[in-house]
Amino acid sequence: MTMQVEFVSPEDILYSGQGSQVVARTRGGGEIAFLTGHEPFIGSLVPCEVRVTEDGGNVRRFAVRGGFVSVTGTKVTVLSDAAVPAEEIDVAAARAELAEAEAAETADPDNAELRNNRRWAEVLLASAGEAVGSR
Repeated sequence: MTMQVEFVSPEDILYSGQGSQVVARTRGGGEIAFLTGHEPFIGSLVPCEVRVTEDGGNVRRFAVRGGFVSVTGTKVTVLSDAAVPAEEIDVAAARAELAEAEAAETADPDNAELRNNRRWAEVLLASAGEAVGSR
């Protein structure tokens, strides 16, 4: 059994396909998996990798900066202004973004926005299959 999966930004549909499972990380709830027939659900996403198991078993990975996930019995919608398929991530740019975020966070360690910027860069690298140190 499959369900419709969509990643939507304010400007466009970033991905649309059929899947048997979607795994994401919600704020305060940890990682959660959605299967066809899941109870209706709306959750806030933290910067994370979202994995979609497509028909045939292929797993697509997306770096998602945050946003929301909405689930009905036959559809999962990820709403985010930044969602990047793993295969489209520019690793060099993500490494530079991480270095910049770490330097800024060192100068202002209590700044939540700077922490979020660092986490986003880490998610980009991890989704691209790159090793990332943790703080």
